[in-house]
Amino acid sequence: MERGIEHSGAWVVALIVIVIASWFLYRYLAPKTWREWAGAGLIQAFIIALYAEMYGFPLTIYLLVRFFGLDSTYLNANLWSTLVGLGETGMMISMIAGYFLLFTGFGIFLQGWRQVYRAHQEKRIVKEGLYGLVRHPQYTGLFIALFGEGIVHWPTLFSVGLFPVIVFVYVRLARTEEKKVIEQFGEEYLEYRRRVPGFLPLRGNWKQFIEKSASPPE
Repeated sequence: MERGIEHSGAWVVALIVIVIASWFLYRYLAPKTWREWAGAGLIQAFIIALYAEMYGFPLTIYLLVRFFGLDSTYLNANLWSTLVGLGETGMMISMIAGYFLLFTGFGIFLQGWRQVYRAHQEKRIVKEGLYGLVRHPQYTGLFIALFGEGIVHWPTLFSVGLFPVIVFVYVRLARTEEKKVIEQFGEEYLEYRRRVPGFLPLRGNWKQFIEKSASPPE
């Protein structure tokens, strides 16, 4: 590329955002087993690749121009802006939509973390609040947040490629966690699992699901 691209080259900003996002990641996921560390490691790679391209070097744009013939008459570091050709307007639309999903997902994740932490302290199954609508709201929130930031707001080859891998790993991790809960609570959890879906609320329950993510823990 013969000219610079806006929103790139700010490596100090990239480093600061990566450190902050990584702190939140390990603060709330708190991995213990090797499976949890593997999942957290994938998200860490997602974060580094995403923000290194967002504020550092737009590798995805470079590769698409260099090897796939992407029209280089107008380039923007945001892939949607370049592909759709809407420039700053396209980037603004993707940013607003992406941040909405990011903060919605983070709210769901944080509320789920609070509820499951309290239930763990009380040595009981959490069935109220978000857990009355899905069994793994923390992971649902995580998926929504990553999709919003790494697919809608600022898609890159790495973020798009890693997203389905992260979903697969955490779905497997959730199944492993459920086996341990069944060993501890037996039929009580089996009955709960029969009536509550794993990751996605039933049709018509999404509004309630989002509302509960913003309400105080029950």
